Amino acid sequence: MGLHPELEPEVNRALTLVPDSVESWPATREDLGARHEPRFVRSRWPRPKRIQVSLVIPAMNEERNIGWVLGRLPAEIDEVILVDGNSVDDTVAVSRAIRPDIRVVGQDRPGKGAALRAGFAAARGDVIVMIDADGSMDPIEIERYLALLAEGYDLVKGSRFTGEGGTTDMEYVRRCGNAALRGLSNSLYRTRFTDLCYGFMAFRRDQLATLDLQADGFEIETEIVVRAVKSGLRVHEVASFEEPRVHGESNLHTWRDGSRVLRVMLRHRFARRSLAPERESAPGGLASGDATAVLVPLTELAPAADLGV
Repeated sequence: MGLHPELEPEVNRALTLVPDSVESWPATREDLGARHEPRFVRSRWPRPKRIQVSLVIPAMNEERNIGWVLGRLPAEIDEVILVDGNSVDDTVAVSRAIRPDIRVVGQDRPGKGAALRAGFAAARGDVIVMIDADGSMDPIEIERYLALLAEGYDLVKGSRFTGEGGTTDMEYVRRCGNAALRGLSNSLYRTRFTDLCYGFMAFRRDQLATLDLQADGFEIETEIVVRAVKSGLRVHEVASFEEPRVHGESNLHTWRDGSRVLRVMLRHRFARRSLAPERESAPGGLASGDATAVLVPLTELAPAADLGV
């Protein structure tokens, strides 16, 4: 599908966001923190291996938003996978115009969960990052997720309700529903997470088999977290800021998707699955399986070593 003439200004604006060098990359949010050095130029010691990072973006009819997302990707991203949910607009054409090396894959079932699982299966990096295509999440924050994975955590999940995190895209009903589901999840799994239904996460690809994801809808965000906790993976939260989507309307249905999240929590809590073997304590003193989050402010990110994958 060719690029529609009306979309050319959007593509051109997105292309102007791509810096000529890492040093010229813009700050994460004008009101949320200072500029940080790219992760892979911090260490003065030789690195035996270059860690590969795959970014998975599920998208359906996001031609007006995907350019903003792709235009703000940090230099650490090695592979971008767009999972196209049978878009009828120019989502794929815009993506390829801005990022010629992007890999486009399809999904065999409808739903965000099915799209993410297809993207995870196609990923080739040591680390997988998942982010939405609507512009509500800032890709610049990815660096903070990678730094925590570098410290030894298996899964890093964003939180809108801690530190400098926040949201301007959650009405009262959704906020109450998120709080209720989060409270129930913390009670069922003995955790103290500050956020639950948020799809900005990063994890080590070698943990995919352990997670054994099966959800097809938005509930996959919760499935990832509860499966990680129940399997004894090392989980960490990091503050993140969510804004309204750039254009269009969300595909989220509060009551329907909330009920799916509830079913996922209950099913995995009482399912008889073998857990991962006991592991050594995670960095920062967290024992294996302890999902209490040690929160890192957006503006106080310490230099990190490379991942030991």
